[in-house]
Amino acid sequence: MADQTGFLISDVGRLLRRNFDVRARSIGVTRPQWKLLTTLARNEGANQGRLADLIDVEPISLCRMIDRLEESGLVERRTDPADRRAWRIYLTEQAHPILSELRTLADELLDQALDGLSAQDRARLDESLQRIRKNLEAFEDQGSEVANG
Repeated sequence: MADQTGFLISDVGRLLRRNFDVRARSIGVTRPQWKLLTTLARNEGANQGRLADLIDVEPISLCRMIDRLEESGLVERRTDPADRRAWRIYLTEQAHPILSELRTLADELLDQALDGLSAQDRARLDESLQRIRKNLEAFEDQGSEVANG
């Protein structure tokens, strides 16, 4: 049962990512770029190191993503007043309509994926996934405490 549940969760995630990639490409944005833009919308002015941690990528990979988004006019780098060597990253006005469009695509995909589930089933699924995430985060926190012990 545990193997089946793990594979099922993995497959659902993979299919959601693949379907979202196809939809996002239609407006010229990749899923990793969407993840960065969404994270940046919640953490505007974060430095590149913090953003790399938040989206779980290597800083050099994040730097290249920011380069491409900056070339597209969706983000801008500003110097950090506390550290001349660091950059703070901000969304541009041009990014907001793209984020809105991507949110609509994601909402439509999720509605399609959850088709046939009642509102109660959807709420229960959401609660269950939140519980699973909380359990895994607690386990992860315990592991880092042991490692740093």
